[in-house]
Amino acid sequence: MPLITQKALAFAGKTAIIDPKGEFTYQQIIDATSLWAHRFLNGQADLNGARIAFMVNPGFDYVAVQWGIWKAGGVAVPLCVTYPLASLAYVLDDTAADQVVIDAEFESVLLDHVSAQGLIVHLISKPGNPEIGALPSVSADRPAMILYTSGTTSLPKGVVSTHANIDFQMECLIQAWEWKESDRTICMLPLHHIHGIINVVGCSLSVGGICEFLPKFSESAVFDRLLSGELTVFMAVPTIYFKLISHWDSFSEDHKKFVFDQLKAFRLMVSGSAALPVSVMEKWHVISGHWLLERYGMTEIGMAISNPFHGERKPGHVGIPLPGVQVRLMGDESEIKEDLAPGEIQIKGPNVFQSYWNKAEATAETFTEDGWFKTGDVAHVENGYLKILGRSSVDIIKSGGYKLSALEIEEVIRQHPNVADCGVVGLADEEWGEIVAVVVVLTSEIEVNALNTWLRERLPGYKVPRKYLIKEELPRNAMGKVTKNDLKAMFTQ
Repeated sequence: MPLITQKALAFAGKTAIIDPKGEFTYQQIIDATSLWAHRFLNGQADLNGARIAFMVNPGFDYVAVQWGIWKAGGVAVPLCVTYPLASLAYVLDDTAADQVVIDAEFESVLLDHVSAQGLIVHLISKPGNPEIGALPSVSADRPAMILYTSGTTSLPKGVVSTHANIDFQMECLIQAWEWKESDRTICMLPLHHIHGIINVVGCSLSVGGICEFLPKFSESAVFDRLLSGELTVFMAVPTIYFKLISHWDSFSEDHKKFVFDQLKAFRLMVSGSAALPVSVMEKWHVISGHWLLERYGMTEIGMAISNPFHGERKPGHVGIPLPGVQVRLMGDESEIKEDLAPGEIQIKGPNVFQSYWNKAEATAETFTEDGWFKTGDVAHVENGYLKILGRSSVDIIKSGGYKLSALEIEEVIRQHPNVADCGVVGLADEEWGEIVAVVVVLTSEIEVNALNTWLRERLPGYKVPRKYLIKEELPRNAMGKVTKNDLKAMFTQ
């Protein structure tokens, strides 16, 4: 039995989940999980790794379905609830899922397609009455879940994680961030991604805490919950913090003081899934009294690096290796890099995924001969803390013999009072190899020449952008991460 479902037994009578449909105890999750498991088995003894996809709104039904798949010996494939049919079909075809669970809201999107494909369909709106029997014994080394990479630089790949991987990822964070049974958190993150599944829902339910689900994000709704005095832990992506900060600006001075007092009482506030601008971290500290805990992870490894729960949280840094996780920085010549020397982050530990689904060659290419996972992210170490310089394929710009960090340049541009946000990319150039280009979102009008002059006073000439575009917003994926290839395309259109 998966570890998280075993843990739930110890908290049977406690409230576990609050969502738009109501309030649910751990016992209700346990009962619903067993019913779903029998429904998926339909008389079989064990699903033996069969993939079951589900397009279900975050909340009680989502958790019950996911745990039910695990208890039946299946592999959970959560579908993004905002994806168009073509993207959903890609995941269904790639995983060769033979059963699909669909929430009522998404029947119009998916039902006709999966029915035409001859897949077994389970509707949340039509509860089943399965035959109850014995459930299989599921070992920790069996595959548990397939999540798809964001596809920002290539076609999405299915990341296969085992039960052991997932168990370690949760236990590691419970230890590092000191999760407690008394914790209560709120989830507004998409649940086809590791951040929401493991860091928020998994950790809170592993310790007997309460996880609330917001049906849709809105600044006012989030602030209502943050100011309720009931929550202790809050996790979000930088885009959400940016929106909350903008909403806070509209508050009266008296209300801002009330906000500070309420937020200061939180035990933990975390940012992740994309680089946290230093300006956002500093502003949130003014608003809440909290230095956001920034951490580093990805679909293939869960979380690997984190600023400390106790101790200094350094702006612009993702921290130190988490308990049980090994981290090294490697140069192009396969030499281990020391302080301030940039290198690729490589990870080894029980958190690291099993394989890319049906992609043996891609799996082999992403591991070194001695078994380290190559993240593709470049960092350096300052006084023991890792600082991300960017993704080697999109955030490291090779121009005139220099290796430039797009993230570093973005941080400087965001300091201009007229700039709300920006995205820096490298564009191919015959003379320089690549040149620096930037897409800028403005708070108020400014001439490009004036911005360029301002930057030349703060950056070496070779780091100053040579091309500028002004846009109303930056293209982002479901987790709020800027899609750099889309930025590059803007300069060729």
